[in-house]
Amino acid sequence: MKITGYRTLRTVHDWGRPVGDANGFVAGGVTEVPVLLVETDGGLTGVGLGAHAEADRIFPAVEDQDPRAVTALYDRMLAHTFKSGHGGAVFGTIGAFDMALWDLKAKMAGEPLWRTLGAADRFVPGYASGLDIALGDEELVALYTGWAERGFTGAKIKGGLDTERDILRLGAVAEVLRTNTRSPALMLDVNETWGRHQAVRLLARVESRVELSWIEEPVRRWDVAGNRAVGRAARTAVATGENLTGLEQFRPLLAGDAVQVVQTGSVWGITHFLRVATLAHGHDLPVSPVGYETNPLAHAAAAAPNHLVTEVQDTSAPVGITVDQVIADGGIVLGDAVGLGITVDEAALARLDETAGWAQPAGPHVRPSAAGLRLVAESGPAGRTGGDRTPDTVERLPRDGRTETESTP
Repeated sequence: MKITGYRTLRTVHDWGRPVGDANGFVAGGVTEVPVLLVETDGGLTGVGLGAHAEADRIFPAVEDQDPRAVTALYDRMLAHTFKSGHGGAVFGTIGAFDMALWDLKAKMAGEPLWRTLGAADRFVPGYASGLDIALGDEELVALYTGWAERGFTGAKIKGGLDTERDILRLGAVAEVLRTNTRSPALMLDVNETWGRHQAVRLLARVESRVELSWIEEPVRRWDVAGNRAVGRAARTAVATGENLTGLEQFRPLLAGDAVQVVQTGSVWGITHFLRVATLAHGHDLPVSPVGYETNPLAHAAAAAPNHLVTEVQDTSAPVGITVDQVIADGGIVLGDAVGLGITVDEAALARLDETAGWAQPAGPHVRPSAAGLRLVAESGPAGRTGGDRTPDTVERLPRDGRTETESTP
């Protein structure tokens, strides 16, 4: 069987709530989901999810190749774009193709991908993560009550702009999860919004009142000295890595003993996750995949000996996408459908007329100019506290977390 072509599609995910982090949020709660379909001459189609802006550039590396050689094709794609292949949109596109190739490999074997990868158990432990910085207190409790009803014992909240608010919200979520455990696992993700001058001080303030399992991205992702300083001063573990691409970006952090929980982004592909997991395993460190639509790394996580826990961000799938998995018992229960178990309803996607918001100027994928440069952490515009001034209408985040729209001068 050979790879003959590809198609790109787009769908959306309606979260039913605002989603985002300290850098900004999507108030409407609708975000885009790029879909990549890789076609073969045998009639099978592989599904990859994630941004694929460089598909035209990447495809010649896999055209007419046997999809079963997926790890070799991953390196072939990197070699095909070796001057830019380990970063940004190129690496993301390689990840989408890689996901589709693994889907094809397992489909050709007639089994779910977790079987192809050698996992013995279909259950993947998870933690709840609501991308919840814009939710009010009552909305936050309602959201995590739903997670608790599905058996979750751990949760991660988004914060970093107001430590007092973060402490109260962590306590509220812990109280909800105590229906399942006496000691909930709590994580705080500040998404690189602190600077070195803040991180140790602010984390100490949180730790004085809350027991954390980890602090996520307390400083910039590549800051070995900064992450190590946080880890040395704190009781909690430092987790980072979701935005790192290529093993060469992980090596300095691991060599510098600057990370205790190694993370990988789902959008970078399955081969990348497997290699990062092996590198972390060689340093006796756990690995934790960061969530994405349909939890595509769950199959690989099930096979990783040092998998700690997988982030689960929502219980629903994007429009027109179905996935053979169940979110229950505090994790992901993978099904028996072949490949990734993802089915795409192209007719439903063709009918879409919704707009989506990850790329909006006030959204979480746009780093504010004041990030890492604030002296105080206090409630204000999500991602704009501490001096960012724009003439546009932006979403502001008052102390109680409810969103309101104001015009900045």
